[in-house]
Amino acid sequence: MRVLRSALVALALVLIVECVVCNLAHWRSIGASTDSASAANALGPGLSRTAQGLLEVRDPAGAYVEVKADGSSEYWRADATPATHVQAVSDGARGDDVVSTVHLRLATRDGDGWDMRSPSVTVSPATPSALLFRAPARGLVRIWIEEPRGTLVPIENFRANVRVPFVFDWARVAAMAVLAAFVILLLPSTGLWGVALDVSSRRQRLAFALAAGALGVYVVVRSVMIIGYAQQPLVFHKDGGYTFDFDQYGHLADALLHGRVWLDLPVPDELAGAADPYDAASRARMLADGVTPIYWDHAFHDGRWYSYFGVLPAVALFAPFRLVTSWFTPGGLMLPTTCAQLWLMAGVSVVACLLVIRLLGLVAPRTSLAGAALLCIAMMLGANLPYLWFRTNFYSVPFSSGLLLAMLGLWLWLGAVRTEGGGGDAPRTLRIVSMARVAWGALCIAATIGCRPTFAFTALFALPLFLPDLRRAARGRRRGRIARLGAALLLPALAVTAPVLVYNQLRFASPFDFGNAYQLTVTDMTRFHTPAENMPLTVFYYLFLPPRLTDAFPFLALSPTPLPRWSFTEPCVGGLFALMPLALCAFALPWPAVRRRCGVWWPTLATALALAALLVVFDAFVGGLGWRYIADFGWLFMVAAVPVVALMMRRWPWTRAPVAIVVCAALVFAIASCFVVGRDDMLVANDPALFHRVRSWFALP
Repeated sequence: MRVLRSALVALALVLIVECVVCNLAHWRSIGASTDSASAANALGPGLSRTAQGLLEVRDPAGAYVEVKADGSSEYWRADATPATHVQAVSDGARGDDVVSTVHLRLATRDGDGWDMRSPSVTVSPATPSALLFRAPARGLVRIWIEEPRGTLVPIENFRANVRVPFVFDWARVAAMAVLAAFVILLLPSTGLWGVALDVSSRRQRLAFALAAGALGVYVVVRSVMIIGYAQQPLVFHKDGGYTFDFDQYGHLADALLHGRVWLDLPVPDELAGAADPYDAASRARMLADGVTPIYWDHAFHDGRWYSYFGVLPAVALFAPFRLVTSWFTPGGLMLPTTCAQLWLMAGVSVVACLLVIRLLGLVAPRTSLAGAALLCIAMMLGANLPYLWFRTNFYSVPFSSGLLLAMLGLWLWLGAVRTEGGGGDAPRTLRIVSMARVAWGALCIAATIGCRPTFAFTALFALPLFLPDLRRAARGRRRGRIARLGAALLLPALAVTAPVLVYNQLRFASPFDFGNAYQLTVTDMTRFHTPAENMPLTVFYYLFLPPRLTDAFPFLALSPTPLPRWSFTEPCVGGLFALMPLALCAFALPWPAVRRRCGVWWPTLATALALAALLVVFDAFVGGLGWRYIADFGWLFMVAAVPVVALMMRRWPWTRAPVAIVVCAALVFAIASCFVVGRDDMLVANDPALFHRVRSWFALP
């Protein structure tokens, strides 16, 4: 009854917020005159109106329209050009000049001049709610369009004195309802803090299966929608620039099906004959001379194009999809990379939760259901899963596939050992109880070399997990057990690594050359590594880059990452400990009290922490600073931190509330980061309708 009462109260609050707070602009503008001074705005000398009704910026110095406002309402509306007219322009040669986001600034008369001190506002024709904006101005007002010369603005007119309509936004209500449900589940009244996690409980297993099934349904439905319309090649080229082809995995799968290890892509004679094709200046001259296509971020070696991304996703997903679809489509279909990434991320999310549950069962077995749920979310946030869910192009596939196999392999290995002994003063130790799990875990971990080789370092967990049993077998001269363990570890690993090494040998005449040095990007990767003077700051940014909060949607911005010398940097919103502050708890492992409570599992957790620190330095040196690279080591920090947090909540119950607040804040931070302007694949460019619809929730009141 208490849960039902909380739910009813939450529902009432959601409805009040939706009808009153979220529609405050409506209630404030009821008295608006809604008068328009003219049928069409007067245009400044820097604007002209096209035949389709768009505004064209000819000179930014005079790109304004004039509107009269009587002050009866602070709200304004932009009248969007009909979509059919915009589509007619987009189908022509100048379609790229049509913007979906328009930046405006209002100016009012100030004596003999104009006051330009008002803040900039943004409108978009992508969604009706994004055409409204608030500006307390009256009299003759100039609305400046702050866009570059040649921009086509899909707006016909601007209207003052607007009465904002009342809108009941079901998406906004659903978002608030989900938030309320999450908070209610964490309240003590639900009882989840008093129920221990029990992997043998049928009810708990059913609840987990239902959550995983809901995720699966979402992925399947979205994949069907994507496959239905995403059969156009994702190739983009502009004169004088690189060619961007986002179907690398599809091309690699086609090559393998046709018995090739190189991509069937055209190679310009000038590039093939270049003395040093990896020199960025030489390529820049070729591009300036119109040499094309030069594929961005493809490996180029001995006159052929290759993909330096791991081959396993192409073998496991893209090639089978092509073969299956060839049964009803001649030649088959190319699997959209977004679909592959969604499938992989669904698996990663489920396995991440299974890994947390297994860690809690081994180190902190009396953890509550509420605590386990929070730690599952913390693991996904710390492992950088929100980034990989958001950015679903081919750059994310190596990370998601590597994470899936590494986490699954560690989960299997943790399930392959049990504690024994411990009677009297004798310490407890680990004993292998399932060679089959050892073998399957070794297979998964070794397979990461075909996805992203950095995840292959997960094999080091074999030392703390299996070395105690191996030592006992050696002391007891049980050669049979030693042989079985060696076979369980080595044979599966050889079965998956050998084909990858042969694949490398066929491409680059070396089994250990994965081709990443031959990629054509902004610099010569055959000679590049992060300068030594950049290393301390790069490592600092990976872990401690502070978030940059703002006063405008999404209330978060990219954080600057200045370095003494140039090296690769991907725009980031924060370091690992900003994305998930609980990862800091991993550094409590050396404390004697924590070590004592972790018991026989402490070496495994310490291995996770040491390996995470090693990979931070490795990624900083080899790759520079990349938001996506946090996935290499973030999950290892969380493997070390999750049991520490669980033990902390069990020993000091008062810490439950701070942990819940931190996880909730990190979840909000992750959601806000999806809307940050300037990040790679930013939402305002890729899905302006969604971006501006959510932005409108915070813009008007």
